[in-house]
Amino acid sequence: MSTIIAIAVLGVVCLLAEIFNLRKAIIPIAVVGLLVALGMTVTEFNVTESYYNNMIVTNRFTVAFSSLFILLTLFLVTLSHNFYKNRPSKLSDFIAIKIFLLLGAISMVSFGNLAMFFLGLEILSISLYILAGSKPLSLKSNEAGMKYFLMGSFASGVILFGIALIYGAVASFDMNMIYEASNSAATGDWFYIGVCMITVGMLFKIAAVPFHFWAPDVYEGAPALTTATMSTLAKVVAMATFFKLNLAMNGNMNFAYETVIVIISILSMTVGNIMALRQNNIKRMLAFSGISHAGFMLMALLNLSNATGSLFYYATAYTLAGIAAFAVILYVCNNKEDESITFFNGLGKNNPLMAAILSASLLSMAGIPIFSGFFAKFFILNQTLQAGYLILLIAGVINSIISVYYYFKVISAMYTKEPNEEKRPVPFEYYIVAVLAIGLNIAIGLFPSFLMDLL
Repeated sequence: MSTIIAIAVLGVVCLLAEIFNLRKAIIPIAVVGLLVALGMTVTEFNVTESYYNNMIVTNRFTVAFSSLFILLTLFLVTLSHNFYKNRPSKLSDFIAIKIFLLLGAISMVSFGNLAMFFLGLEILSISLYILAGSKPLSLKSNEAGMKYFLMGSFASGVILFGIALIYGAVASFDMNMIYEASNSAATGDWFYIGVCMITVGMLFKIAAVPFHFWAPDVYEGAPALTTATMSTLAKVVAMATFFKLNLAMNGNMNFAYETVIVIISILSMTVGNIMALRQNNIKRMLAFSGISHAGFMLMALLNLSNATGSLFYYATAYTLAGIAAFAVILYVCNNKEDESITFFNGLGKNNPLMAAILSASLLSMAGIPIFSGFFAKFFILNQTLQAGYLILLIAGVINSIISVYYYFKVISAMYTKEPNEEKRPVPFEYYIVAVLAIGLNIAIGLFPSFLMDLL
């Protein structure tokens, strides 16, 4: 609870810094504030408590994911210093929006009541709508913002309708009562219709097939730093929240629901990887790659009682690799009209360190040892096998093999082709974020038990 209050105050302070002409202090204030919030969150790791009639719940699940969200926001805010240097008058707005986005993210995993869940969802979603269309002179950004706003609002409406149906069946928004209703044979059909509607809305939020069509266009049109936010922070927030919702709403998950999740998981992995093979824009490629990773993370829903650690490990490994990759993408594609893979030609000669970091990030996403992405896929596939879904395991392995091709397409461009431009200096912020993110990725790959034992 104290973390949520601290982050809300930090967002307001960043806005006030602009009023008092402290523009240069905004990012240092945000970084220090986020570090303090991270410390406050970690100290509550062994605390299990609820606040305001169970509106907000603190336990290991919420603390672990909240810590990850704060760390990701810390990286994104650090990258903002150079990314927004040509728009200094808007810096306080962008930083404050990212911090309020974090507030929504933590509310989404800390809820003990569906009202708090929806409030957090809307705070996060509205922040992303604004950031997606934050380049007013760019037609692609305008399209991305409008498309994401319209489709995201529709998905939020479906979720809200589902919440209303569940309230009609249970007469409460409290998750404990909803869990009891999900295990009761006397629960009416309205409850299960509501569960289905919330599931549809959350599948849109994580960009799973067949609700994925918005992702490639929005990822390509949005500013690159916003794309980094959506593909890392926003995706794992939605997935962690969806997992928590299923813990309460599907106490006795029936065969039909499991079958739907299996089909969507297989389709997400397959469609995402096959479409990624055809992309020449790296942001579109990572959009389809993210759809594939959503398919992998959906496997956690099939073993709710044992997959918490696996989901957290996968989310951490995926987002750290994604942040490191986008730090390099921001450097390479700076001031360019698009993010073509050809811009990465010869990066291994021009800047060996940045090329090595991007290569390591892509290899982690592909599931190659020694990177944590390998263990992330191993753990979640092992959980799937234990749950008895052999066909899903086979689909996961095949799709992991397919993904290697398009990740290596970028690596090949960096090391086998001649550079398209002269060597440019790398902003210090991009270096520090890229090195820290990939360093943490490798560290949890070498010592996977550290994260797995937390939950």
